[in-house]
Amino acid sequence: MTAPEVVTEPAVAPLAVRGKRRGLPGVRLLAMTHGLQRATLLCGLFLIAVFLICAVFAPLIAPYGFAQNHADGVDFVRQQAPSAQHWFGTSVRGEDVFSRVVFGARTALYVIAVSLLLSLLTGVPLGLVSGYAGRWLDRVLVLFMDAMYGFPTLLLAIVVSIVVSGGSSSKLGGVLSAAVAITVIFIPQYFRVVRNATVAVKNEPYVDAARVSGASTTRILFRHILANVTQSLPVIITLNGAEAILTLAGLGFLGFGIEPTQAAEWGFDLNKALSDVPDGIWWTGVFPGAAIVTVVLGMTLVGESLNEVFNPLLRTRRGVEAGDLAADAGTDIASDTEEATDAG
Repeated sequence: MTAPEVVTEPAVAPLAVRGKRRGLPGVRLLAMTHGLQRATLLCGLFLIAVFLICAVFAPLIAPYGFAQNHADGVDFVRQQAPSAQHWFGTSVRGEDVFSRVVFGARTALYVIAVSLLLSLLTGVPLGLVSGYAGRWLDRVLVLFMDAMYGFPTLLLAIVVSIVVSGGSSSKLGGVLSAAVAITVIFIPQYFRVVRNATVAVKNEPYVDAARVSGASTTRILFRHILANVTQSLPVIITLNGAEAILTLAGLGFLGFGIEPTQAAEWGFDLNKALSDVPDGIWWTGVFPGAAIVTVVLGMTLVGESLNEVFNPLLRTRRGVEAGDLAADAGTDIASDTEEATDAG
């Protein structure tokens, strides 16, 4: 999955002098959507809300621990089909599949949050500096980021995960190694978007005015330019969240993710479910896979909806299409009126 094509509209005035917008951000966002686009956004937000609730309240929702295979001194039946006691059945190790799916949401949330935060803190400043400074520094950074961007993402994540983990089996070490591995994939995307937007606005009148007034480079970058080149980041963040889920699952499936004794992870559960398929044991793989698909679908729906809202090309295209439909409707009404007049 690659970064979406986002066109940044050059700002013509600093944000400090713009009029204040009223209303809640969520309400304004919904007001900017219509019809199917609004339904898509709401559906995606609902799926993400379910994911967040499961992740935050996992200990309250899950009936058992993610590695628990017994209760009240009695071992769970291994590979038991879904039942009233175990809604999603049990695994080959006797663990409750529903509990592992719920706790897997918490692991995924940890990795998504850390990887996106590290990506933003690294990619955005580098993009600002590169786009504003230009010359040899810009060429070096662009060349380096393009080399990283052209590397196979999963292979790069595997290499970084091995280097960072260093054989660590702790939960914190596993989450951090997976997050850093995913961060390395995302940094070039944020760098390219912010760098291109910075190049487009760095010669705007309000930036020139800041230079003339004696503002420092740091103040110009983070006070005047930053707010005007990050409009597209919410779109990339949501789509990167979906990509982070897939990359984490890929690492776990290949055995390079978080240790199974330290945290529940959907990709690892899918790997272990492969051996259950010939025996007709479907529940150990279907439910973790469904969790991955649901979260990725929710984030993708939100990301695509935000892209339609913030992308000026898509807004213009919708406006043109709406205008064409209105013109066609007006032509049809005029034709019907003329026919009725002639008939009269």
